Amino acid sequence: MAVIDIHNHVTPRRFVDAIERDGQWHTLGPDVGELHIPKFFIDAEGRIAEMDEMGVDIHVLTINTGFFRYDLDAELTHTIADECNEALQEMMTSHPDRYLGLASVPLQDVSIAIEVMEHAMGEMGFKGITIGDHVNGVTLDDPRFYPFWKSVEELGAVVFFHQSSSTIVEQRTTRYGIPNVIGNLTERAITFGTLVYGGIMDRYPDLKLCLGHAGGYTAFGAARMDKGWRAGALENMPEFDDSRTFLEKAPSEYLSRFYYDSCTYTEATLRFLIDAVGIDQVVLGTDYPAPMFLDDPVNWINGLGSLTDSEKKAILEKNPERLLGL
Repeated sequence: MAVIDIHNHVTPRRFVDAIERDGQWHTLGPDVGELHIPKFFIDAEGRIAEMDEMGVDIHVLTINTGFFRYDLDAELTHTIADECNEALQEMMTSHPDRYLGLASVPLQDVSIAIEVMEHAMGEMGFKGITIGDHVNGVTLDDPRFYPFWKSVEELGAVVFFHQSSSTIVEQRTTRYGIPNVIGNLTERAITFGTLVYGGIMDRYPDLKLCLGHAGGYTAFGAARMDKGWRAGALENMPEFDDSRTFLEKAPSEYLSRFYYDSCTYTEATLRFLIDAVGIDQVVLGTDYPAPMFLDDPVNWINGLGSLTDSEKKAILEKNPERLLGL
């Protein structure tokens, strides 16, 4: 069995070359690719050398999320997604034993997103897609996305959620890195809540969804979500009136319907996540090579005294293999 990292990012070399030559790439500037962090565009061989040092056999590649660009014209985002997917496919083709991939799609146009996803999982050999938590402020339980989720389920696509642009916390503050260190985790809890309360998980029961950054505050906040769902059955509780519109079971009963990466940084947090969602739902994810990267991930997990050997193997190998259908 192989050690598989489900959460890592790539900035395409073709983007870097265009920035160096023209100063932009399909209207995008250098900040999108985070070029101040060279490892984002490390070549395929250099990345493998670093994987070897970490004890990771396979990277499930995802594009740097600055390239999602749901805010642009859908056709322009389509072009960006196609080129990003081609760049990842080149890495997958050149090193098929070391790289798998999750494609990006122009989710602001559902019909185009489905077309791109079908092509990526068909001719291009991707295992699924990576998407943001919302599309220009519209959460993904909105009925406009029903055809998208239907197609995801039919294709058996893995969907990895990662924030893409600003987080909701930026409405309050942009200081101290809080939009990242708190905002990213908040976004993931909103995604869980809207998909569950909005009935998506019941409407499409075979979805394979993975929440990046350990699902953010999802596991910690599930009990409070349950309280709100129960309040929806009481009289004179207008705040919770629609909490049971689609949902017949408590939200916490859906924790085990999602996968969560292991990017928690502390043993206590990872142990809490496992106990809350079940050991079968946690997969290795590092956020390589971002500043929030989980350092020396394989040795870290293997050195945790509160995890059994079977739990460690599940996170590093068995669970990601099952998620990806390997």
